[in-house]
Amino acid sequence: MRFMQADRQTCDRLLPGLRAELEGLPLAALEAEGGPAMELFRAHGGSNLLVPKAYGGLDADALEATRVVRVLGSLSPSLAVATAMHHFSIGTLFGIADTFAKDTDLDGLLLERVAGERMLVASGFAEGRSGQGILSPTMEAVPVEGGYLLNGSKKPCSLSKSMDLLTASVGMRQADGSVEMGFLLLPATTPGISVHPFWSNPALAGAQSNEVRLTDVFVTDSQILKPPAEYAQALSELQEVGLIWFQMITCAAYTGVVSALVEQVLLRSRASADRRAAVAVRVESAAALTEGLARRVMDGDTGNDGLAAALVTRYTVKDLLAATVTEAVELLGGMSYISSGDVSYLATASHALAFHPPSRGGMTDALLDYYAGQPLVVA
Repeated sequence: MRFMQADRQTCDRLLPGLRAELEGLPLAALEAEGGPAMELFRAHGGSNLLVPKAYGGLDADALEATRVVRVLGSLSPSLAVATAMHHFSIGTLFGIADTFAKDTDLDGLLLERVAGERMLVASGFAEGRSGQGILSPTMEAVPVEGGYLLNGSKKPCSLSKSMDLLTASVGMRQADGSVEMGFLLLPATTPGISVHPFWSNPALAGAQSNEVRLTDVFVTDSQILKPPAEYAQALSELQEVGLIWFQMITCAAYTGVVSALVEQVLLRSRASADRRAAVAVRVESAAALTEGLARRVMDGDTGNDGLAAALVTRYTVKDLLAATVTEAVELLGGMSYISSGDVSYLATASHALAFHPPSRGGMTDALLDYYAGQPLVVA
């Protein structure tokens, strides 16, 4: 079997034509903020990869998803990273629909439109905020006549320029001073939603990770999904599932980025066989760990132990990829580095895996407590 053959076959089966289109474009064009990658992804049905079949989606399983995302990461890191948040939002959104729909005003027709119109969904959850839980409210809803006014922002927010919908957590202050969490699903054209420059690094600029700001956005009560109190445990379990999927998808995305470098080593490098094999073994180990996590998801191991395994997987994949990048860049040699910006770009983009939540440093005590017999708590 050739390098990444199973991944490419899966991508071509689920999203026919997308890989060929991406391969035909220069990396620099795909990685530009206004580049064509996002619309190609949408046009070939990539936005529906994880949408359930009942709503018109492709309903890819976890293993298929990791393989498709690895291919996308190898061709356009920005596309893979940005759409990881789309997939996270899709999983959260439809998880809420399955769990709470009968007790909320969730519009089933809107969910069907997500697939039918190939909508891209941006995440306004707390990713990127130091010390804040990923699903913690990023904005507050203030009661006014007929509904609520929302104020807050998310930065960085991937897909900011291409999003059709914005999903987010929102804090709803109660009469007793407590804050109840709700979920929002808003069209990107809602008055008061605006996009502002934020991302200054040219690496992953194509992910469109700007600031999305909500300023006095009016919503009706029915537009905020408020899970009933009796579903607190189900909501906690849903959050764990979402976090596991997020770790899995990001691992696949960055494994794809590094796979692009490794493939160049295998095709072009004149280094010794043992060194070329070593970089292939490392990146394939990262892929195998990611696929192992996917198989745990498919087996239903998505509770607290599964979440711990997901974090351990991500931190280990990060270490494997970092070592692989260093070796691969050296093996490709100075002329490859000098003659094209692709090598240095892929190397730089690969390091962003360390910055996705939850950070390794932030989870140190939680993991030690977990291995001492306590439940894993993600703060």
